[in-house]
Amino acid sequence: GFGVIENNAKLLMGESLVVFGAGGIGLNIVQAASLSSAFPIIAVDLYDSRLELAKRFGATHTINSKKYNANQEILNILKDNPLDVFIDNTGLPEIIEMGYKIVGTKGRVILVGVPKLNSNIKIYTLPLHFGKSILGSHGGESNPSEDIPRYLNLFNRGLWGIEGLISNRYSLKNINEAITSMQNGDSIGRVIINL
Repeated sequence: GFGVIENNAKLLMGESLVVFGAGGIGLNIVQAASLSSAFPIIAVDLYDSRLELAKRFGATHTINSKKYNANQEILNILKDNPLDVFIDNTGLPEIIEMGYKIVGTKGRVILVGVPKLNSNIKIYTLPLHFGKSILGSHGGESNPSEDIPRYLNLFNRGLWGIEGLISNRYSLKNINEAITSMQNGDSIGRVIINL
């Protein structure tokens, strides 16, 4: 999540951000954006419990996309200001297309979620020639040997934390239960499998 902000989005202080999908990766994206002094940081998810956790990690606004029209709510929050960065964690073509439409003329759409095979997006490509961009993320393009010591430094100084990020632990024999809990939103953060 931190690599997505630093290496893919190249988020600057004061830039606006939407994180669509506030699961384990999304929560770390929100936290990294908060450390980067982005504003607003809008987290969108299907589950209120995940959105509450996103607020704890630095989201300035949250939207439950099951209850509200996310597109309209994002535009209401931005108040005619362009959106700088849209990060999709869902891999759903309709969400990617929405993000592409609502980012500004120099906006960046970062794809963390991967669409299913043959699930293509339809976009008008002309804006890509004038500064708008779409980029697929591969693990945030992180370099663990360099990045992890920097992140640990932040953690050791109390500038970011993991409290609440791990929400459930399961034994390997209960892995199907773990997967179900993630799919239905019962696990709001990260799930750990104890081997």
